[in-house]
Amino acid sequence: MASRTVDVTLLSARDLRDVNLVSKMEVYGVVYLAGDPISRQRVATDRTGGRNPAWNATARVTVPASGSGSGALRVLLRAERPLGDRDVGEVILPLTEILAGAGEEPTEAKLGTYKVRKVGSSKAQGVLHLSYKLGGVIHPPAAPAVVRTGEPAAGYLSAGAAPYAFAPPSPPQHLRYSYPYPCPPPTMTRPLLISSR
Repeated sequence: MASRTVDVTLLSARDLRDVNLVSKMEVYGVVYLAGDPISRQRVATDRTGGRNPAWNATARVTVPASGSGSGALRVLLRAERPLGDRDVGEVILPLTEILAGAGEEPTEAKLGTYKVRKVGSSKAQGVLHLSYKLGGVIHPPAAPAVVRTGEPAAGYLSAGAAPYAFAPPSPPQHLRYSYPYPCPPPTMTRPLLISSR
């Protein structure tokens, strides 16, 4: 299956939901292909912006070149906290929108402003400014040709090697299911006696 890279640059966010009640938020972003946690790419934490962070950091994710189906890029914004990080919000970018009208060549960066929604909800809280740029389409290498005449493809076997004419002989029956060591003898255990002294 052909693929291509998407460089997502998180520029800044504005008016995010404050998930830290005591201290100033330190927000970072995680970009990945929805449903593929292995593709997660984290951008550096903004330690000074609070509810209005600025990153100008890029994450590269590999996506299917066709964009067919319901695939999407997910940008998850999280706040670092001493007792565990917490979700601030997310932006979902459908692949059909990102790949619309793109040919096989790399594209120029496109800027966009998206509403940040609470994770698992449709409630918007703030906006995210980002840009994305597509890399060229990468086609997988072609499968080796299969020759139907019973001969292997050229270069598969060395010149002196020949394919097997028949299967190697099987071992005698008494050796098929034997083990190198005998089974240990069963052990006898005594019942536990409890004395009432």
